[in-house]
Amino acid sequence: MALPVETFFLQPEAQGTLQSQIQQVIAQGILSGRFQQGEKLPSTRKLAQHLGVSRITVTIAYTELLANDYLTSRGRSGYYVSDNAPSPPDFSPSPDAADAVDWNRAIGQRFSGGVTPAKPQDWSQYRYPFVYGQADQGLFDHANWRLCALQALGQRDFNSMTSDYYDQDDPQLIDFISRHTLPRRGISAAPAQILITLGAQNALWLTAQVLLTQRRRAALEDPCYHALRDILIQSRCHVTPVRVDHDGLPPEAVPPDTDVIFTTPSHQCPTNATMPMARRRALLARAREIDALIVEDDYEFESSFLRAPSPALKSLDADGRVIYVGSFSKSLFPGLRLGYLVGSEAFIREARALRASVLRHPPGHIQRTAAYFLSLGHYDALVRRMGRALNERRAAMIDAIAQHGLDIAGKGAHGGSSFWMRAPDDVDTEILADRLRNRSVLIEPGHSFFGRDNPPQNFYRLGYSSIPTARIAAGVQALASEIDAMASAGHISA
Repeated sequence: MALPVETFFLQPEAQGTLQSQIQQVIAQGILSGRFQQGEKLPSTRKLAQHLGVSRITVTIAYTELLANDYLTSRGRSGYYVSDNAPSPPDFSPSPDAADAVDWNRAIGQRFSGGVTPAKPQDWSQYRYPFVYGQADQGLFDHANWRLCALQALGQRDFNSMTSDYYDQDDPQLIDFISRHTLPRRGISAAPAQILITLGAQNALWLTAQVLLTQRRRAALEDPCYHALRDILIQSRCHVTPVRVDHDGLPPEAVPPDTDVIFTTPSHQCPTNATMPMARRRALLARAREIDALIVEDDYEFESSFLRAPSPALKSLDADGRVIYVGSFSKSLFPGLRLGYLVGSEAFIREARALRASVLRHPPGHIQRTAAYFLSLGHYDALVRRMGRALNERRAAMIDAIAQHGLDIAGKGAHGGSSFWMRAPDDVDTEILADRLRNRSVLIEPGHSFFGRDNPPQNFYRLGYSSIPTARIAAGVQALASEIDAMASAGHISA
């Protein structure tokens, strides 16, 4: 007796061809133990009729599973789960079982409990997603990325995809960064001074591990990128938050015993302040005076669509004391997790060795795909398209914010993809964000960006990289009306 055809169904959100989806359904049924060895599958005709697909699609799926020994064919009798199919585990842990280990005692160092908030995984299901740093699939160049990925899968690139680079990187990607990406920021670097990382956050982690010890001090901006604060706290170094102003990090406020200064001069995170040239030179002079290194996180320079970005701090550095962090995750898509470090060879050598001991290198296929996408001109075309869209959305944001009397605390002078906002002093934006979710509006509360005790609760960030222009006005209106409703109800703070 065949397995009931009703137990087979395709998930609406499933990816891949219908043939691969059917294969996956059957393979998962076998691996989970729902389909036992020797059990008969529905006929191709019945399963095709049940799933609403062509019979040839089911036949091809069965044939692939037959080739992989998940299924076996018995003459005209049909298809059966093979006796050689993987057997599901016969171990089922008792729900009442408890570890005998005292994990509070066993864990020697804790990495959880940081202030970095988690973005909702279903953010794209919200009608008004004012979230930061997510990709807009309506702007992304799917077709050419797919072609570049296929090209990287070709026989000519077999070694780049399959080889263990150990501590090295794809030479084509390094060459493009050295010859094209960095010169746009005024930076000249040899291949030995560049290291590919799993995004900017991984670059910051590597840098902190190499440069900082429990005896050294790091100065970081306040407010700042919250994940950086987590990284520094985990490194156990001394951390000094330095309050930023409308021009970013003030050099004179950096303590004299600082060893490493972390800064975001092009687009201060999260206020979007752009550090003027005079202050950039003053910061370099301050670092020279106290013999400190500077880590420049230039995470969003490709979003400078209003006018050309200022030269990178690294480009002004004559001492070799600036370490530059760049990323393709913001301009392409965050799931790419591809960034890079630029610094003196002595530093890159140690960062490379540390990376090799932790993850060897970012996947070769991803590096080669990105190299093709960059070198064939698709990346520049994408950046121009994104710049036009962000410029349009920014204008719509400014109009809607002004119409409803909301307060902008910071916006990028050169562009960017977000606004740093200030609600009335007694409005808790954590509560505001919770209430807005019920109206399909997402905002980012700002308290986690601050490093001081009792941080202000009334700041929030509005990103516009992922919301269509046509929805901005209605989304801002919902935000403003919720602030008014909280104030009039007297439920405005925790």
